[in-house]
Amino acid sequence: MARESGKSLLNSITQRLAAADIELQIQQKRVKNINFRLRPNLLSVSVPLTINVEQIAQAIDKRVDWALTHHEQVLKHYERKQQLASISKIASQSIMLWGVAQTLTLNNQQMLDYYRQQLTLVMPDLFEKWQPIIKAQAVETRIKKMHTRWGSCNTRARRIWLSVYLPAYPIECTEYVIVHELCHLHHANHSRAFWQTVEKAMPDYKKWHDMLAGKTGRLD
Repeated sequence: MARESGKSLLNSITQRLAAADIELQIQQKRVKNINFRLRPNLLSVSVPLTINVEQIAQAIDKRVDWALTHHEQVLKHYERKQQLASISKIASQSIMLWGVAQTLTLNNQQMLDYYRQQLTLVMPDLFEKWQPIIKAQAVETRIKKMHTRWGSCNTRARRIWLSVYLPAYPIECTEYVIVHELCHLHHANHSRAFWQTVEKAMPDYKKWHDMLAGKTGRLD
């Protein structure tokens, strides 16, 4: 009965974490104590070889609230780290516009001015395209030099900011960020419902999300 009780509790814990897009991974190792490590979308737990299922379940159950509370912070830290690496990569390469190398020689300020100009040109049409699809309207849209985010949304003011560095990537990346931020006007956090809204509007969003996150060559 104890083992069944432990399995039942583990199943309940797994479902709670999954609802927040966190996978539970348990590994038995030659360790003395139970060790927890929270990563983006993953709670990794190392347990001693001699411990039983009920003890494992009870120990993890005590850390579920901690994992749920801190996961958003872990995600933001990871995304900031990836974006800083991505921006450094942009600076060390030739000038890119919408993912295509340009025959331009610009210093950093000239590059920022160039990107701002190009992003300003496409933003009205892109917002006009996506706002009816998502059924959300931004009152104000702006461009900002952001080192740790590709976009941000003030849900109360319905104001959306886009990173000036976005024109370095394929224009679909900018469209994804616009979709992402518009969806925040429906869902303030990164809940499962939020990501379902994003996917419904843009089924291939993961491709562009991963590109900006540095997963395939390289939000709030």
